[in-house]
This record gives sequence, structure tokens and C-alpha cells, in this order.
Amino acid sequence: MEIMLIAVVSPVIRCEWQLENWQVAFVTTMVFFGYMVSSILFGLLADRYGRWKILLISFLWGAYFSLLTSFSPSYIWFVFLRTMVGCGVSGHAQGLIIKTEFLPTKYRGYMLPLSQVFWLAGSLLIIGLASVVIPTIGWRWLIRIASIPGIILIMAFKFIPESARFNVSTGNTQAALATLERIARMNRSVMPEGRLVEPILEKRGRFADLLDAKYLRTTLQIWVIWLGISFAYYGVILASAELLERDLVCGSKSESQVVVVTGGNSQESHSPCHCHLFAPSDYRTMIISTIGEIALNPLNILGINFLGRRLSLAITMGCTALFFLLLNICTSSAGLIGFLFMLRALVAANFNTIYIYTAEVYPTTMRALGMGTSGSLCRIGAMVAPFISQVLMSASFLGALCLFSSVCVVCAISAFTLPIETKGRALQQIK
Repeated sequence: MEIMLIAVVSPVIRCEWQLENWQVAFVTTMVFFGYMVSSILFGLLADRYGRWKILLISFLWGAYFSLLTSFSPSYIWFVFLRTMVGCGVSGHAQGLIIKTEFLPTKYRGYMLPLSQVFWLAGSLLIIGLASVVIPTIGWRWLIRIASIPGIILIMAFKFIPESARFNVSTGNTQAALATLERIARMNRSVMPEGRLVEPILEKRGRFADLLDAKYLRTTLQIWVIWLGISFAYYGVILASAELLERDLVCGSKSESQVVVVTGGNSQESHSPCHCHLFAPSDYRTMIISTIGEIALNPLNILGINFLGRRLSLAITMGCTALFFLLLNICTSSAGLIGFLFMLRALVAANFNTIYIYTAEVYPTTMRALGMGTSGSLCRIGAMVAPFISQVLMSASFLGALCLFSSVCVVCAISAFTLPIETKGRALQQIK
């Protein structure tokens, strides 16, 4: 909800503060700048002090600054506060780490992609809310309402356990046993005989370990893939909004006109600040294309589990490159929705696969840091995407699409040549 919020609020703040293209793009860029800076820090701290603590801190931080955003008196304050929200959201990846470290090997490839259902639900909810709230009580109330789920979830943290794998790696076997016994009771089962015996790992969360000879190539290729997937994912989301807002069909742009009222007479004038709010049909189009994010989930799960993580990712990245180019075909509104639908499905599948692969390939001592650094690098792609989708696309529609497609091709090659396949591989405790 917090990430998708920018796409639905952008047309409104463009009108309210008379923003130019680069200023609208700058908002999204700064959100991901905050994400990038804090993602590494949260990953480092999570490997040293625990996943649960960092997850809770990130939720508190994100909910607090999200609520403050609704009181922004100016564009500058809006940018600053959304940057702080980006910092908080970056820690949410620790939830995936906790889940990964609890799931047995044979179920990870099935259960982790189902997380996409909740990402989809958040996207649909914010679009639906925007269609009702923005035309009636305004964008500020939309942000206030959107911050409610984050606040409610904070109260649910007492039901979330710390990772037993993390507790074992720090020597806190009593806490790990308490968690495992609780799980056994929930499943009407009993703990196996014996006691937990694991070496205490003092050297945890070290950046140098990511660039160790054993993981250097994997790390570098993962970074390239994360950057490219994020670039494509947020490029699709923001391009969808731009296609609707600017009526970019068949590569043509409708010229912006703003009505200026002077002395009781209205006159039309051209303005660099494109001011066009979403119509109900535009929100419907966004909802349809967003539903695409789950359309390929069954096929994605099959591919991950039967073809493996690497080949599955290479195929979906290659298809993403193709559908970016297909957006340039002169088509009807229905055709455009169809292309956007498939693009959203493919970019979501890409994210599903790389999340699973990154969580599986690194050992417990550096798993959160590996995810954090990957998430940080990925935000560079997210920071660049607004300027391609919201600025370059206005100047050269085909040029922007070719750039997106080329990046996806590079990622497909990188995915296909990854040195480690994690399908059926147990989670590693030490490197």
C-alpha cells in the first residue's frame, strides 16, 4: 500500500503544487533513496540483533512517518517525509527472512510465492480507496487511511516469533527451544528426543562475507538481477499511471491544457505542468492490470519447483523484455490493458523468484545482510525508473521501452548463468 500510494497520489500533488515531470519523478526517487540507505543497515542489524526486533522497528518507523505525510504543508516536506517512509519500509524484508528460516526445504518454493497475494491485496486496496477517497475528501485522508493497516499490524507482533535459526546461531538455544515447543503444541506433536547443539557463530552480518570467493560471483549477479527487476517493476507501475494520465496510446502524447480563470473569464493555456486527474475508468484499468500480478502465480510456482530458480527466472525475465516492446504496438484500450496485465504478471513473477533465491543462497550468518544489500541495490533501479517512465517516456516512448527491454535481457542472461541452484537445497547455517 505504501509503495503503490505514490502512483495514485502523483496526479493530485502535480495539480495541487503545479509540479513538473522531474519533480513528480523526484518524489518516487527519494522514497527509494531512503529505502536504499536503510536497507543495508537493517540487514546488518538483523543478522546481529535479530529479525523480529528490526521488523518491529521498521513497522513503527514507517507507520509514524506515513501518518505525518498527510500533514505536509509543502512539496519539500512531502518529499522528506515520504523518504522517511521509504527508510521504514526497507526493514519489512525481515518478515520474509523469518518465514524462510521456518519453512522446510520442500515447502519454500510453494509458500513464499503466495506472499504475492498479500502484496496484490495491498495494491488493489490502495487503488480502490483512491478512487473513492481522493475525489471526495482528498489525498491527505487517503494517506491517513492507508496508514491504519500498518498501525494495526504492530499490535500483532506478539504472535510473531523470533527466528529459531537466528537464536541458535547466537547461542540462545533456550529461546529457540521455547519457539519449537510452541510450534509442536500448535501441531499437536511432540519435540524429538535430544538437545540442540550448534556452534555459536560470533562473526555474523559482515559485509566482507558477501564478497568472499565462495559467494562473490553469486552476489554480483544477484545485485544486477535485483537492480534490473526493480527497474522493470516500478517502471511498469509508473508507466501504467503515465499511460493513463497522459493518454499515451500508440506512442503519441496528448497535449496538456490547463484552464486558467481570470476576472470571471476562463481561458485555455498550455502549461508544462500536466494536470489531469484519474477518471473512474483509469482506476478500473489500474485494478485490472494490478490483478495481473497474481495471474502467473500458479505457473511461477510450478516453474520454481520443477525448472529450478535460475531457469524459471531467466524465462520470465526474457518474456518481460518482449512485452515491454509490445507496448509500442498501436492498439486499442483493451489491448493496452492486456499488455499491462501480462507485464505486471511477469514482473511480479520475477520478484517472487529472486526473493526466494536470495533468501536460500546465503547462510544464516549473512542471510539478512544479503537480502538487505540486494534490496538496497535494487532501489537504484527503482530510483532511476521514475525518470524513464515519467520523463524520458514523454520525450521518446520507444526509447524508454527499448531501455526497459534491454535491462531485462541482461537480467535474463545473468539469471541463467548463476553459479548456484537452490532448488531442493537445505538452508545453510555457516558459509
